[in-house]
Formats: sequence, C-alpha cells, structure tokens
Amino acid sequence: MKDQNAIAMAAIYAFLAIAAAFFAIPLIIMLLTSFKTAEEVREGSIFFLPESWSLAAWGKAWGEACIGRVCEGIGGNFWNSVLITVLATSISLLLASLNGFALAQWRLRMSGPILGMLLIGAFIPYQIMIYPLVRLFATGGMHQTLGAIVTVHVLFGLPILTLIFRNFYIGLPEELIKAARVDGAGFFQIYGMIIVPMSVNVFLVAAILSITGVWNDYLLGLIFAGPNFQPMTVSLQNLVGTQMGLPEYNVNMAATILTALPPLAVYLLSGKYFVRGVTAGAVKG
Repeated sequence: MKDQNAIAMAAIYAFLAIAAAFFAIPLIIMLLTSFKTAEEVREGSIFFLPESWSLAAWGKAWGEACIGRVCEGIGGNFWNSVLITVLATSISLLLASLNGFALAQWRLRMSGPILGMLLIGAFIPYQIMIYPLVRLFATGGMHQTLGAIVTVHVLFGLPILTLIFRNFYIGLPEELIKAARVDGAGFFQIYGMIIVPMSVNVFLVAAILSITGVWNDYLLGLIFAGPNFQPMTVSLQNLVGTQMGLPEYNVNMAATILTALPPLAVYLLSGKYFVRGVTAGAVKG
C-alpha cells in the first residue's frame, strides 16, 4: 500500500513538474532574451544564457524606446495604467459589494429579474457593445477621456463582481442582518459596520480579478482612453508593432515583462488571501 502511495505521489509531482516547465519555458525565454544584446538575439540562440548580462534593454524599454516618433519608452504610461486601474477597481468594488449585499440579504422586489440581467450581462461579449458606447460617449463629449475608460471598465466588470459578492453574502446568517435592523440600523449602516469588516477576503478576490482584467486590457484602452490616458498595454503594442529599422527583440521582451509585472506582483503578494476568499464562498453558487 505504501509503495502504491509513493508511486502515485511521484507521478503527481512528475506531472506538476512537467506542467510547470511547460508554462515556464516562454517566460524563461523572455527573461533570457531581455538580458541579451540585440546581436546575440539575432544569432538565434534563444535557449542559451547571455554572454554578458545587461539591463540596457530594460532601461531602453522603460524610458528610451521609440514608439512612432516619440522615444520615451512605455514607462510614461505606467501612471496612466495605475490611475485607470485604481479608479475602476475602487468604483467596481464599491458598487458590486452594495449590489451583492442588496440582492442577497435585502429582500427587494424584482431582485430575481435583476439577478438574471446581471447573469446575461456577465456573458455577453463586450465587443458588441463597443460601437454603441463610442457613439454614446461621443454624443456626451466624454469619448477618449479618463471618465470614459473608467466607466467602461466599471460597466463591464460589474456583473461578474456583483455575482461574486452576492454568492458570498447569501451565505451569511440572516439573523445577523435582522438583529441589526431591529436595533435601528439602516442599509448603509449595516453595510459599513457589519458587512464590510466580514468581507475582507472576498474584497481581495474581487480586487485581484478586477486589477488583472483592467491592467491587462488592450482593446478598451485603445478605443476609449485616448492619447492623454493611454495605458501601458497600448504603448507595448505600439512599441512591438513599430517597423523602423531592425527589430529589437530584447527591448520588446523587457517591455512585455515590465507591463506584466504589476498584476503578477499583486497576485503573488495576495495569493493566499485569494485562496481564502474562494474557499470562504466567494465563488460558491
């Protein structure tokens, strides 16, 4: 029996190691390429270590790489992405948690149809809504502004985040809410003083999902942000797609990793809380 368990565990670890190596290979190639010179990259030795490790490509990707006629790298749009992500995530979490609490614990008329519409909204491809939103924002004078890109991210993120909060709050004891209402607490008092302190883990789950989605978005940023609030992903695409001179793959790889680092850092720093939030019922239906 012990031999069978040992063989099973060895097989599991072998499978996990192969899977990890499979997914790590592209990242390893990107890292190695980013530390090489352009001449080394053109030799085609992508799996070899750099002859001399250098951060020159990283510095150029951040502040010197040419995007069209502007040679300022992708770092100039870092704070645009931070601003868009912080605003969109904060507003989405506030509205989604309020909606989820109302739908789960506050007996509202039409709560069933509202939940159904949220379900529909969560699975409708947002690409089919782009043109109507462009026309709407253009008519209102908001197109290609900070307000437009934040509003779009909030609208598209709200359905799934509301469902996450609703599924978490529906598991809370109704007696707790009823006792607070008997004591004279209103909706916002119960939400702020009782619900929010109990929802730290689910807030972290929703925040990670929102931050990842907003930061990694390209299409909405390209259409709605405009040149003044262009996110890093749009700058990255413009950098990689620039066809002036010889391609600098080491700079492109460094720029790609720099763009991906913030959401990766968020997940690595709060990953254990993400698991706690999921197991606490954040995605339990």
